[in-house]
Amino acid sequence: MENLLYEKINDNIGILKINRAKYMNSLNRNTLTELNILLDEIEADKNLHVLIISGEGEKAFVAGADINQMKDMGCVEAMRFSKLGNNVFKKIENLQMVVIAAINGYCLGGGLELALACDIRIGNEKSKFAQPEVGLGIIPGFGATQRLSNVIGISKAKEMIYTGNMIDSKEALSLGILNKIEEDPIKESIEMANKIIKKAPIAVKQAKKAINFAYNKNLYTDYEVECFASCFSTSDQKEGMVAFDEKRKPNFENK
Repeated sequence: MENLLYEKINDNIGILKINRAKYMNSLNRNTLTELNILLDEIEADKNLHVLIISGEGEKAFVAGADINQMKDMGCVEAMRFSKLGNNVFKKIENLQMVVIAAINGYCLGGGLELALACDIRIGNEKSKFAQPEVGLGIIPGFGATQRLSNVIGISKAKEMIYTGNMIDSKEALSLGILNKIEEDPIKESIEMANKIIKKAPIAVKQAKKAINFAYNKNLYTDYEVECFASCFSTSDQKEGMVAFDEKRKPNFENK
């Protein structure tokens, strides 16, 4: 696939990387579509017990969705894009195997939403986290309005989403976004995966299903999709994304 790398390091552990290092591994429509297809193939592999997801290169896990692709979207196209991202991340969340995010650098916007769909998150000292969408005239569209609240609590999630502030790995660890901080997140993820695959596979799968059943009972990501798409009818969305492209501060006019 053009935008993804996938390999199995043994029968039970696979590593999937977003392969757009030139663009900080940002998520465009093609990447999400490829991911959607590959996840079906991964789910069909009954020998695979742990999937590790990371980003190619050393700068970014995923630095968000592709702004250049989004800036000219209208409401209908934005709704389709949000639904695609949400459906892919739901698929990750509900995979039969354990999914570990090995976060190697910037984990912003859609990148943090991808990480939140994983079971376990391991970062390094360079990892940075944010939901910066409101600075672009939109809101998170791939599940963060739901999952981030579940992980760190509603008040702190509102703070991160309303301000767009970036936090470092130490704060992410204290909030519960990260499970661990390690020098080499992929190496540590493999070590954790090797511990997991020694346990009873059916028991681990059933534990994941039971935990997710309770955790996800109040997720309403379809409503998030509607709110996300509605932002694309505003002048502020156009201004926010043009300003980002032009590397200047946006001039929002509340319209």
